[in-house]
Amino acid sequence: MNGVLVIDKPVGPTSHDVVAKVRKLLKEKAIGHTGTLDPAATGVLPLVVGGATKIARFLTGGDKTYDAVIALGTTTTTLDGEGEVLETKPVTCTPAEVEVALKSFVGPIEQVPPMYSAKKIDGKRLYELARKGVEVEREAKKVTIYTLDVRRVELPLVELSVCCSAGTYVRVLAQDLGVKLGCGGHLKQLRRTVAGPFSLADAVTLEALATDPALAESRALPVSRALAHLPRITIPEHLGKMVASGYQLTAGDLKTLDVPEFAVDAELVLWLDRGEVLAVAKSLMPSGEIESSRRERRAFETERVLLDLRK
Repeated sequence: MNGVLVIDKPVGPTSHDVVAKVRKLLKEKAIGHTGTLDPAATGVLPLVVGGATKIARFLTGGDKTYDAVIALGTTTTTLDGEGEVLETKPVTCTPAEVEVALKSFVGPIEQVPPMYSAKKIDGKRLYELARKGVEVEREAKKVTIYTLDVRRVELPLVELSVCCSAGTYVRVLAQDLGVKLGCGGHLKQLRRTVAGPFSLADAVTLEALATDPALAESRALPVSRALAHLPRITIPEHLGKMVASGYQLTAGDLKTLDVPEFAVDAELVLWLDRGEVLAVAKSLMPSGEIESSRRERRAFETERVLLDLRK
């Protein structure tokens, strides 16, 4: 089996636990996840299976959408309901003030990664240090919240939908909202509804998979669907065979092809003209320089070949 299997993760297991469970159900060793979900969170968790493990790292940077419930008035060690309560304050703000405060987080913002997170500093995961009572300085990271839709405000609870860039911590958003309102807050509930090109409509539950493991074959999504969010360039098969053998595309090659706009260091998918995904490549030049470049100038660095064209 080769493809992406989207699991609707339940509350409780870690992302690693889900991978282990699916490995056992499918009797398949080559399975990995493409970005973690906290044990208390539910929803979209894409797993790469078989040959699709080759594309795992290209699937972690997509935008995400979450349904969240924030509880104002209480701060915790982990910024969610799993941690110890640090402080409790009365919630004196109004629903209108909550909505105004939330609007200030829409757009590019900076977040300090929480200590209870899988982020590594000096080779050690932050949550490992936090469990030992060690707190280290963390640099603020730039993220973007594209939309923030308030569903309901019944204080102290705030229900909302958040569409954001990869790397955004909704737990930190909950904390920062509480700070802004002066009462503190933590993330009470989190459900991921979209991760990159995948949504809950693509997902299967662990319970359904345990009842019928063969369901994985019919629900697995092809590599082409998994990479659909990346720009694509279609190349003829003779050029594809060269790429599969180690050849790097040049500006001269691109001058003969239909090429989308792209910047330096952009990731693109190379498709064969017969309709198959061949490889993922990174651009070494912007598309605007193709016409004026020397023909021999390297345009791409092939990062991963997905088809064997040696036969």
